[in-house]
Amino acid sequence: MRITTKYCAVVLILLLGSNWLLAQSLPQDTAGVASRPTFQEARTPSFYIGKIYIEGNRRTKSYIIERELPFRAGDSIYLPELVKGFEVSRQQLFNTGLFNEVVVALKSFRGYEVDVIIQVKERWYTFPIPYVKPVDRNLSEWSRQGYGLNRVNYGLKFTQYNVTGRNDKLRFWLITGYTKQIQFQYDQPYADKTLKHGYGIGFSYSFNKEINYATVNNQQMFTDSLTDGIKRWEGKLEYTYRPGLRTFHAIRLSVTSQRVDSNLLGLNPKYFTARSSSVTYPELSYNIKYVNVDYVHFPLTGWVAEGGIVKRGFNKEMNMWQVSAKANKGWRLAKKTYYSLQGSGVLRVPFDQPYINHRMFGYGDMFLRGLERYVIDGVAAGMVRNSLRYELLRFNINTPVRSRSHDRIPFKIYARTFGDMGYAYNKNFTNNSLTNRMLYTGGFGMDVVTFYDIILRFDYSFNQMGQKGLFFHVKNDF
Repeated sequence: MRITTKYCAVVLILLLGSNWLLAQSLPQDTAGVASRPTFQEARTPSFYIGKIYIEGNRRTKSYIIERELPFRAGDSIYLPELVKGFEVSRQQLFNTGLFNEVVVALKSFRGYEVDVIIQVKERWYTFPIPYVKPVDRNLSEWSRQGYGLNRVNYGLKFTQYNVTGRNDKLRFWLITGYTKQIQFQYDQPYADKTLKHGYGIGFSYSFNKEINYATVNNQQMFTDSLTDGIKRWEGKLEYTYRPGLRTFHAIRLSVTSQRVDSNLLGLNPKYFTARSSSVTYPELSYNIKYVNVDYVHFPLTGWVAEGGIVKRGFNKEMNMWQVSAKANKGWRLAKKTYYSLQGSGVLRVPFDQPYINHRMFGYGDMFLRGLERYVIDGVAAGMVRNSLRYELLRFNINTPVRSRSHDRIPFKIYARTFGDMGYAYNKNFTNNSLTNRMLYTGGFGMDVVTFYDIILRFDYSFNQMGQKGLFFHVKNDF
């Protein structure tokens, strides 16, 4: 288990840098805005919060809305901090994902007592929608596979947000096509009277005829010549704890069982740890997340940071510890101009892991812009992203829907330039040119932000190999 000092240092620097960003943000969580007054504030008379009026919440419980406020009825607060509290309240309520629009303002004065009004426009919460989506990691990979319709999943996704008015979510999916899949998930973040404790429960089953059995030349290799394919079952329970406004804790216990066609081991004997066609293992994880940004799905200013530890399996068939961290910091440099710095790191030990535990760059949100065509496997990795944005346009399009909450669709368009760097260490699967080396990419693009947290991203990027390309990404598929 030998790794050169140079490469080890690079990975650790990137990983520790991400943890430093995380550590810098976490202590800032506060449940209220009231604080020790400055000398200037001490000369300003304090006010008392009187009544809090809430309008527009047909389904959402009023106490769920009040849960997001940094002040309560009866609090004593200085006027500058009250004004700041209004913006914090609007930001917190909008980031719940429950509302299209939020207004928080003073309603009236009665001497030194002030009333507050909160006006919200609720979203649609029920989405029984047809589902059609390519199964590949992104559109570039689907293109490499020939845009085949046999690589498309289709079916029905039923998602019910805000089921009981407490920001709980029910999800039931029936998917066929490339992947036969059934999935059930229910999340209740506020299960007790204190609105601090919650839970989640879920079950999923999937079957694929085609299997990604190896990575060769930085590309996923598939086989569909097998009989039994791959089957996967998973059941999970989750406990969540949110003590204040911005910090979230989650503990999850899951059990996963995977079975593949026995002929697959002839193609890759290291697909699982043992020469077995099946593996069953428990997984225990803890995750902490801190959110203090203007818009959680497209942050321009503020901090968002996350860290976690995972224990997967407890015997020779599956044995892995994973530590991960990621953080994003955004600044407003000038009017309509924003800069963001994002760092993330992952470490899995021991380094001798089966192929299924080596997925790193190219999966989920762990990728370098400009290397979307490739996957990079590893057991340790670090990544840094830099983005500079300028707001080009902001406008609304009226809709024919007769609804106060859906009478218009907002759009924001940003021009962007970016540069990324990363490194992935792989001990066992070293026959890919992008592992165990520093990676650099850059480019420019455009972001389109619209309602229901839909983000459209167009990138023209290049990498250190001299390759260029246009890439398209979509965030949020309900």
